[in-house]
Amino acid sequence: MAQKYVYSFGGGKADGNESMKNLLGGKGANLAEMAGHPDLALPVPPGFTITTEVCTYYYENKRKYPDGLNEQLEKALKKVESIMEKKFGDPDNPLLVSVRSGARRSMPGMMETVLNVGLTERTLPGLIKQTKNPRFAYDSYRRLIMMYSDVVMEKAAGIEPERDDSGIRKQLEKIMHGMKKQKGVENDTDLNVDDLKKLCGMFKQRIKEVLKKEFPDDPKEQLWGGIGAVFSSWNGKRAIAYRRIENIPDEWGTAVNVQSMVFGNMGDDSATGVAFTRNPGTGDKNFYGEYLVNAQGEDVVAGIRTPAPINESSKSEHNAALVSLEKAMPKAYKELFDIQKRLEKHYRDMQDIEFTIERGKLFMLQCRVGKRNGPAAVKMAMDMFKEKFITKEEVVGRVSPSQLDELLHPILDPKAEKEQKPLAKGLPAGPGGATGMVVFSAADAVAWAEKGKKVILVREETSPEDVEGMRAAKAILTARGGMTSHAALVARGWGKCCIVGCGAIEIDHERRIMRVGSTTIKEGEWLSLNGSRGNVYEGSLPMIDPGQENTVLLDFLKVCDSIRTLKIRTNADTPEDAKRARIFGAEGIGLFRTEHMFYGEGTEAALFLLRKMIVSETAEERRSACNELFVHVKKDIKGTLAAMEGFPVTIRLLDPPLHEFVPKDPQQQAQLAKSLQISREVFDKRAAALHESNPMMGHRGVRLGVTYPEVTEMQVRAILEATAELLQEKKKVTPEIMIPVVCTVKELDDQYTLIDRVYQEVLKKYGVKKIPHLVGTMIEIPRAALTAGEIARRAEFFSFGTNDLTQMSFGFSRDDIGGFLPDYLNKSILPDDPFQTIDQDAVGELIKIGIERGRATRPDLKVGICGEHGGDPSSIAFCHNVGMTYVSCSPFRVPIARLAAAQAVLAARAKQTVKKTAKKGK
Repeated sequence: MAQKYVYSFGGGKADGNESMKNLLGGKGANLAEMAGHPDLALPVPPGFTITTEVCTYYYENKRKYPDGLNEQLEKALKKVESIMEKKFGDPDNPLLVSVRSGARRSMPGMMETVLNVGLTERTLPGLIKQTKNPRFAYDSYRRLIMMYSDVVMEKAAGIEPERDDSGIRKQLEKIMHGMKKQKGVENDTDLNVDDLKKLCGMFKQRIKEVLKKEFPDDPKEQLWGGIGAVFSSWNGKRAIAYRRIENIPDEWGTAVNVQSMVFGNMGDDSATGVAFTRNPGTGDKNFYGEYLVNAQGEDVVAGIRTPAPINESSKSEHNAALVSLEKAMPKAYKELFDIQKRLEKHYRDMQDIEFTIERGKLFMLQCRVGKRNGPAAVKMAMDMFKEKFITKEEVVGRVSPSQLDELLHPILDPKAEKEQKPLAKGLPAGPGGATGMVVFSAADAVAWAEKGKKVILVREETSPEDVEGMRAAKAILTARGGMTSHAALVARGWGKCCIVGCGAIEIDHERRIMRVGSTTIKEGEWLSLNGSRGNVYEGSLPMIDPGQENTVLLDFLKVCDSIRTLKIRTNADTPEDAKRARIFGAEGIGLFRTEHMFYGEGTEAALFLLRKMIVSETAEERRSACNELFVHVKKDIKGTLAAMEGFPVTIRLLDPPLHEFVPKDPQQQAQLAKSLQISREVFDKRAAALHESNPMMGHRGVRLGVTYPEVTEMQVRAILEATAELLQEKKKVTPEIMIPVVCTVKELDDQYTLIDRVYQEVLKKYGVKKIPHLVGTMIEIPRAALTAGEIARRAEFFSFGTNDLTQMSFGFSRDDIGGFLPDYLNKSILPDDPFQTIDQDAVGELIKIGIERGRATRPDLKVGICGEHGGDPSSIAFCHNVGMTYVSCSPFRVPIARLAAAQAVLAARAKQTVKKTAKKGK
């Protein structure tokens, strides 16, 4: 049998279904499901889908199509003609179609669409005869000319406009704007049939002048041109940029959906709209959406006209005066309301739907799982769980780590907001708060952000071409557009602070300013946005961390905890850090860095004593300094242990190179010399002696303890005495002493002798028989991972220091990778930044070897990681799969780690199910 490239849908039947997204793309699979599933059988205009396999073939064979595609397309087109009782290209009774993209994952606005394909000078009279509406026919024709010239004749042909405003679409829009101005009207709908006829002629003339080609007047040429343009758009700039941001593989390709046209621009009894079965901005269980009378679908998303609400719950102060669909077209609304309920029940998730009403009759053009911001995702998941709509496993799968991260992002300080009147107000399209400098183009947003500047991108409305600038900006502000506009849709998907439809702002691109009434904001000046309320403020308002009173979030994390097996600890260096981490659900501290207690508020005295110890030359001087320092170290450790009562605290002994602590300030140097009773000259010699050519591989970690045993002794005594005192206060505390930068078990042998002596002395001092504690090591050197079996003879736990392990495995200095790593990622030399995501091919192998050999010696060996990777979802999944006990991350990443650990369990279960199924031969 010949390979099937074209799948039909319509007339209550479909060749495909929702499970075929990889082949038919998300849009094609859902069209087939809506049209052909017996529980749905919705009013879907008939059409067909050209598979993603054709896209793959197209790029592998110099943009040629496979044999047999044309014949299959003609056959599918005849089916559509039969259902619609019209014929494509017929002068008396023409069938018109749309040509749309459809990747397996939604890429809103990133690829191309062409509407009204098949409309030519020859078929125009037939459309007028069918509809008895010449104005509608010419409005549809001018739309086709605008879209086709832009999508097929310019972009797909690889023609790059010299400037942003010199593309063919922009030029045609200027012509139309000029006509509206000449006629003294505001909206496209105010132009009459003669105006539109004249526009079509002017458009064709401009196309010929600019693109050096005639606009095609053959329906089949238009159809194949549209199909080729959609396939070409898969590798368009904005689609590639979006795939990089969303980690969508290049090899997936897109399908093409060809569907018979239904028209929302046939008059006041026609409309088009976008709706969501629940509010995508808040998660509330309200049918929510917008529509436009006498319009086509692109008008709603483009934000050119302010859309009206579909019902009362969709109203805002910006569209409150507009008539809702529920009141304007009650019969069509009731049908739409019933369909949206059926769709959500069928898919068991919130749906984003597109619809058209043609002369009072409702048609469904698309449905897909709706994009939502983080707060809405958590609320919807928990609501559906409480409604017994989904299982707890599905709850965990419904929220991505990046969405959860949105709930933990800073917001504008409410106190500061109360004291300042908003400059303007728009629609709250993306959550949280942001402050930044104003820029007016996507290119500037990218350029300024690359220089480390915080920017807010301000536009009339955004288009898919702005995607890289939207990503680079801290927030997005648009003058036009509703909650279903491009800016709102993309920002919501990314969880980016965004305000749309802020009609009070007026942008002057030439002068690089924006005006709000009498206030002028220049490029580079600061604005503050509250994306949750839609408020815009002049200047830079202070930001605060979000409150911990979000009960929905806490309930959601409890569901995650009921599934995960991996423990989540935090990296914390002060009692305050420990308290914050506990609020976020940390189950202990995986990394307490003793050196960090010497920086921050109120640490001047302790830092002075540490420096005194470092520049001491004799053991006697060093011991004297350690004795003075002991009080400070013990106090901080005791406070942290108390704050984390009931959970383990891993305390890393002093690790960084000593020269880092030598003061640069001459006054501080003089003060240290005086305290040590040495001259400045002697001090300078001692400081110079601490300098190392490669300090990260020099005199640090366990090497300090070996050469200066009094340094280890002071720290261990502080830990054990603090523990003994807390135990006497009836507090349950468990310190874990971690020796860093170990490369051989003999280093541990040396340190354990010292630690055991101090332990016995502390037992005697406090008159106790036992002080619960563990002694272990940090595995951060490849040699340590390879000799882990030997090291585990001494070490009671391993904590993989993945930052240094990555550094030593790759031979990359993590402080100097900025000069080359971006190129490595752009050229796909490396798939990810290895300091963000564990490199499983090599670093991961070292970790696996370390765990296997360590547990072969000590089966009950506790194992965790404490590098930056502890908060990275894919690294957490790896840690779960290799049998780690815990991961440790920064306090604010703890909730994300709790979710990622639960998702790792579900992924492992799914993988196991696939294996079992494959084993059975199914």
